[in-house]
Amino acid sequence: MEIRNIAIIAHVDHGKTTLTDAILSQTHAVDTGISMDSNALEKERGITIYSKNASIIYKGTKINIVDTPGHADFGSEVERVLRSIDCVLLVVDAQEGPMPQTRFVLKKSLALGLRPILVINKIDKPASNPDHVHDQVFELFSELGATNEQLDFPVIYAIGRDGIAKKNLSDDSKDITPLLDMVLSHVPVASGKENEPFRAQPFNLAYDNFLGRLAIVRVYSGTLAQGATAYVKKPSGQVIKGKITKLFTFSGISRVDAEAITAGDIAIIAGLPDAYIGDTIADAPEGEHLEAIAIDEPTIELTFLVNNSPFAGREGKFVTSRQIRERLEKELEVNVGLKVDFDSASGGGEQFTVYGRGELHIAILIENMRREGYELQVSQPHVIMKTIDGVRQEPFEEIVVDVPSELQGIVIEKLSARGAMMQKTHMHEKRILLSFEGPSRGLFGYRNIFIIDTKGEGILATRTVGYRPYAGEIAHRETGSMISQATGKAVAFALDNLQNRGTLYIKENTEVYEGMIIGNTTKGDELTVNPLKGKQLTNMRASGSDEAIRLVPPHILSIESGLEVMADDEYLEVTPKSVRLRKKFLTENDRAKARRKE
Repeated sequence: MEIRNIAIIAHVDHGKTTLTDAILSQTHAVDTGISMDSNALEKERGITIYSKNASIIYKGTKINIVDTPGHADFGSEVERVLRSIDCVLLVVDAQEGPMPQTRFVLKKSLALGLRPILVINKIDKPASNPDHVHDQVFELFSELGATNEQLDFPVIYAIGRDGIAKKNLSDDSKDITPLLDMVLSHVPVASGKENEPFRAQPFNLAYDNFLGRLAIVRVYSGTLAQGATAYVKKPSGQVIKGKITKLFTFSGISRVDAEAITAGDIAIIAGLPDAYIGDTIADAPEGEHLEAIAIDEPTIELTFLVNNSPFAGREGKFVTSRQIRERLEKELEVNVGLKVDFDSASGGGEQFTVYGRGELHIAILIENMRREGYELQVSQPHVIMKTIDGVRQEPFEEIVVDVPSELQGIVIEKLSARGAMMQKTHMHEKRILLSFEGPSRGLFGYRNIFIIDTKGEGILATRTVGYRPYAGEIAHRETGSMISQATGKAVAFALDNLQNRGTLYIKENTEVYEGMIIGNTTKGDELTVNPLKGKQLTNMRASGSDEAIRLVPPHILSIESGLEVMADDEYLEVTPKSVRLRKKFLTENDRAKARRKE
């Protein structure tokens, strides 16, 4: 059977997974209603976090499909996937056009010599403009140095939600088959080298409690049977021998046992605990290596600590440093964009430095840990600085903002204050597209502000563009912290008085402790308050003194918003049921002593 391997790449929310689900449903690979985004967090957030494999049979040809994340924090997943396939479906929104992540993934695929198929999706949107988007994508191809063959890309127009694809806008179509026919005619055949020596390369990792590390590989040549001896060749030249204990291929979104895997297959290999992304797996110790896969370096760092707050151990099952360490070691098995420095542990080995690709990347890890029953504290994230040629440098990001034109002023003002420089603008309809470049640390805490400033109508997208000279000091916080000075249950009477000073993070009857941050102050100064203070009861009554208390709904902290608003002298306490901000030093005396030492 012929095999074709494709990946679906796009900016976040342009319709990759919806399109993949339509393909799987219409080829009867899965039941209607089953989605590739099967993880609980993916369903809640409506984004793809982990790249996933699927397989369909169409007109006697097996088509392996890899669905990739669209968010920049998971860009390292996309880079690895592109090495394992022969063609990409570049999905672009018919209204928004190419966005930063579109540029990022397209640049990578063009550099690998792939010839993309352009899918202009969501053509049923009221403000869609497929012809203009087609021209924009062509300009992007030219700008990124595409060859003449790559510039001659085929185009498919689609409504992924309805499962419709067409070659021309005027065509009548009821299903997705025009897209699948295009795949058969445009994508090179992956199979055909079954008689050559076996060579495969892992592009992703998984973990099974019974089988151990699983390598998800693209087989480039030869055949490998279950129970055979295989050799893992490291880029350093080291060769490690192993025995294949289990082989899987994909059928629909399920993995199925296989007796053997052959050239062209995307498969899972168990039994090679030392296999890592970019290694070469072969059936003989000699022979050439496949080109290694480079993985982008992390851009932010923060510290994971054992929870030592007064409420520690109330909700979590796993609370010790040993348990947190084991969980991070397990995460490193599959999360290749993550790095952990266990040697940085100090104070009895109760803290670890974690390096990630962005705030969302780290927040997803913390969210998964809390759902599994872990309790921990994390420090404020910082960007990773580097010294290049004697110059201190920091990561910069391209920032693309799409907002109603009347709101551009506040966005430009806020981003400029955070060190971003405007590169270009483009008006379309009643909206304006603004492009900036600025330091990554300037964006910490900005996303929530952006949503409020644009009344929820703005679109903000970013991608890392590399290291540039240090941009100087940036003032992040315009607000201060409202700190509880007592331990107990917060009362509505006290909160009614405090809500005039800023934004509260807690509701009435919430348990608080000394040193816990219960809100922010608009003046920008730290304020120590007593949220337990009740109304003074006397026998005297006066008209107007018994007015009803009206509390404004509080801003309940999530992990992401907590990471954004926290200061350098604070920890974010995360437990299975609660997210709290607290000062590193809980009492006023301890904080005063710490300030004197600085």
